[in-house]
Amino acid sequence: MPRHDDPFSVLGLPRAAGLSDDDVRAAWRRIAAATHPDRDDGGDPARFGAAAAAYATLRTAYGRGEALADVARGTRGVMEGRGRFGMLALRLVAAAAVSAVVVITTGWSPASVGVLAGALSWLAATGRHDIPRRMRG
Repeated sequence: MPRHDDPFSVLGLPRAAGLSDDDVRAAWRRIAAATHPDRDDGGDPARFGAAAAAYATLRTAYGRGEALADVARGTRGVMEGRGRFGMLALRLVAAAAVSAVVVITTGWSPASVGVLAGALSWLAATGRHDIPRRMRG
């Protein structure tokens, strides 16, 4: 049984820097076809979910690099939600800086409210992996 905290083993891939997007996609499709919950036999929803999470982590070169770094450090990384407070702080500073520049240049207007909502949405969508799981609930 593959370890669910190692996205490479979940997809049956070697931990190698030379993996391409096509390699990861092919592994994902193979597992998804065999385990999808919509199959006549019911599939394997737990394994499908783990494979989907692993694919989300490894589908880009950046994600593969982060996962390799997590493996090298011996941490469980994003899939177990250990958190990275430095990245979260950087995201907070970026969102605050963009928001401040927009409000200073355009004043308080509907457009600035839209940019603020976009910055908060970006922060929520990208920052959730930077918060340790035990703090998320």
